[in-house]
Amino acid sequence: MCVQQISVTMQNVPGKFLDVSECLGTEGINVRAISVADTSDMSTVRFVTDDPTKTANVLSSHGYSIRVTDVLAVEVPDHPGGLRAVLKALKSTDINVLYLYPFLGRGESGQPIVILGVDKTEEAIEVLQKYWVHTFGKEIYAL
Repeated sequence: MCVQQISVTMQNVPGKFLDVSECLGTEGINVRAISVADTSDMSTVRFVTDDPTKTANVLSSHGYSIRVTDVLAVEVPDHPGGLRAVLKALKSTDINVLYLYPFLGRGESGQPIVILGVDKTEEAIEVLQKYWVHTFGKEIYAL
């Protein structure tokens, strides 16, 4: 459930994101989830890849300043209100969701996966495990 996210901040100019993509693709790194947030001058790209250590090394070796963060990869029930139920479980224990973005694929049970950045990672894991067992009668699975 806990995975490593690589964040890189870069100038918001044509071709810069392509450069990052080429660095990763050339090294055989598969991007599994991605989020891009921009301002007029800079963009922050958050990645979850199939090899976070290699991703960090490749981007660093190309001069990018990176940040490695633990985030949650969580299966979300694929029905109306599924995401609401997950977020409600976190809110009930005062865990703040800082950001959320989709994973490109589905979990072992076939449910969609979202990447969650939260302020209390370990507590969030416990809360979501309890919620998932209570709701579905089994351990939560993600990545």
